Amino acid sequence: MNESNVKFTRDEALEFHSRGRPGKIEIIATKPMATQRDLSLAYSPGVAVPVEEIAADPGKAYDYTAKGNLVAVISNGTAILGMGNLGALASKPVMEGKAVLFKRFADVDAIDLEVDTEDPQRFIECVELLAPSFGGINLEDIAAPECFIIEAALKERMNIPVFHDDQHGTAIITAAGLINACHLTNRAFKDIKVVVNGAGAAAIACTELIKAMGVRHANVIMCDRTGPLYPGREGMDQFKSAHAVPTEARSLAEALNGADVFLGLSAAGALKPEMMMGMAPSPIVFAMANPDPEITPPEAKAARPDAIVATGRSDYPNQVNNVLGFPFIFRGALDVRATGINDEMKIAAAHALAELAREAVPEEVAAAYGGQVHSFGPDYIIPAPFDPRLIEIVPVAVAQAAMDTGVAQKPIEDMTAYRQSLRARLNPTVSVMSLSYEAARLNPKRVLFAEGEEPNVLRAAIAFKEGGFGTPVLVGRDDVYDQLRELGVDDPSGYVVLNSRNSPLVGRAVDFIYAKRQRHGMLRREVERMVNQDRNTFTAAMLALGEGDAMITGTTRPFSQSLSQVRAVIDDEEGATPFGVNIIVGRHQTVLIADTAVTERPTAEQYAAFAIRTAAFSRRMGQEPRVAFISYTTFGNPPGRHIAELRDAVKLLDTIVTDFEYEGEMGPDVALNHEMQEKFYPFSRLSGPANILIMPGLQSANISAKLLRALGGESVLGPYLMGMALPVQIAPMTASSSDLVTLAVLAAGGADAIRRPRLPTVA
Repeated sequence: MNESNVKFTRDEALEFHSRGRPGKIEIIATKPMATQRDLSLAYSPGVAVPVEEIAADPGKAYDYTAKGNLVAVISNGTAILGMGNLGALASKPVMEGKAVLFKRFADVDAIDLEVDTEDPQRFIECVELLAPSFGGINLEDIAAPECFIIEAALKERMNIPVFHDDQHGTAIITAAGLINACHLTNRAFKDIKVVVNGAGAAAIACTELIKAMGVRHANVIMCDRTGPLYPGREGMDQFKSAHAVPTEARSLAEALNGADVFLGLSAAGALKPEMMMGMAPSPIVFAMANPDPEITPPEAKAARPDAIVATGRSDYPNQVNNVLGFPFIFRGALDVRATGINDEMKIAAAHALAELAREAVPEEVAAAYGGQVHSFGPDYIIPAPFDPRLIEIVPVAVAQAAMDTGVAQKPIEDMTAYRQSLRARLNPTVSVMSLSYEAARLNPKRVLFAEGEEPNVLRAAIAFKEGGFGTPVLVGRDDVYDQLRELGVDDPSGYVVLNSRNSPLVGRAVDFIYAKRQRHGMLRREVERMVNQDRNTFTAAMLALGEGDAMITGTTRPFSQSLSQVRAVIDDEEGATPFGVNIIVGRHQTVLIADTAVTERPTAEQYAAFAIRTAAFSRRMGQEPRVAFISYTTFGNPPGRHIAELRDAVKLLDTIVTDFEYEGEMGPDVALNHEMQEKFYPFSRLSGPANILIMPGLQSANISAKLLRALGGESVLGPYLMGMALPVQIAPMTASSSDLVTLAVLAAGGADAIRRPRLPTVA
């Protein structure tokens, strides 16, 4: 249940999946493969040694192979998303996507397998034979009722976790939300009356789980297209019959009279507002039809203002999103080598999620949402999908339940250490970056795209608009509309285009810039020519005049040239020197490099200022800042030139009250290796590897960032420009449309934090 209101063109989706290496996953070796000796150890003859060990003790497979962190994502394509039976091969993009989510959220390696049969027995036999290869099986997009037969048989035959996420993932997140909704309305599971609309895989799984948690069988009325299920009704299979209860109700509307809870896993619009009028006080409505709910929250609230409402969509509060469950459930199950995933483990996951939603929202999550994340209450009963605490909360609960119920083959002795190891698996910055996109949707801005005629920029603007991040304002000529149409936009007139040659805003732009520059040797006709001919100049003026909230440029000219043009119009932040920060996103941590864009040889004061500002930026991105001032020499060894300013910056910070660690001067090999610091430089004030590198000069910083970008690709973002009076971002000329969207989102996110300077008037 992870649909949202995010929109995109067909071309964008196809380009995303086809660019570079087709698809979304690849295999990467975890051991060095550089020399013949490496290959001899990896394969023949060295591989014979672990083979012998595993033959003697099968459990050693978890020690010497990837089995213990490897999940198979398996489908036959009979129920792909909301599209139906499109076949095994057509399901492959979805299964690859599921594999990516496993890795992204819980560092679980996953391989997609598409089984080309609709015969349940052949499917079962195929998957059963794969048990030696994997630590767990995630079944996906398999139609009911075959999915029940398949899962039950595989759970019985296999000694590893088997989990049909369409059933149990939805059930666990639903149960978590229901726990909190009942808590807020002073209800107990044993007393609530529930109506379930839908009788498919997810509906039956939700019903079975809440019954296992205490909801009484007699208090649950399940409805299908025909109406309520009751004993003796025609058209019921064994799975529906198990949930039939005596009732006089013969329609959904009748079933809802006096009900406390509506669980919808059916079709859009199935719950009419008038049906809610007979429900109990403070009704609980989970409208989870995919992609459009049985009733929208505004409609539900209009009918019953006292209702608590959840859906499967990200554009409404209380999203029932399976990504909150399956990655972390498998993480905990794999880490204790569980033989299965039982009800107790599912219930533990549900309670862990419910309890997490009641805790204070972490600062980085709140900051990413622009401070708009609700605390626990009717509009926040389920944690945000990108809450970085999920990785340490849910697996611990699942692992503990596995141990308590005797299905753990490798119990965890030190749960505190286990929690710490979970936290180290993922880079919290990645979650915060993802949350920045959600924040943009909640608080959309107008972003000026200065190079609005460039195809790459237009693609980014389309993605920005269709993604719901805000309104792109394109600066370009009139043929931009034709280009938009060629790129697949159905209604180009829905885009704002400003032409610097004939826009009615040109006069205001000229007046504004002339007022700033007339006492700096610039004639009015020069200003007019600049505004008409240079898109950066005109766009910067539009930003200053309030025609946009943020600006992005840079793809058609060098960074320094773009920055010079922008600074002629927009001032530096008062008392600050602009500087650039490149964001290096690794698997487990993020490293920030500054200044990569502006000042060739900073002063000690500038070094210190860069450190302070970058540390604050780092903290907003979810990591505790540790600053290293980088040099080719470490604490004077070897002796060299151009290190006095770095040392003076450290001394300057010593005189200021700071809330972050800093040290220097030191080489990057020492800064990023805490063991080396402890061994050779025990006096170092850093408690771990540095995650902010303040470089000794623009050359070294810029070269390092570009080298890392060339080698690391999309893992290197920026430079992110700081220190301007208004939010301006200048992309590298090599930026992809995806890079531009990220910078636009970050620029928009900084708009609320900046106080607009007072506009000058003509002297």
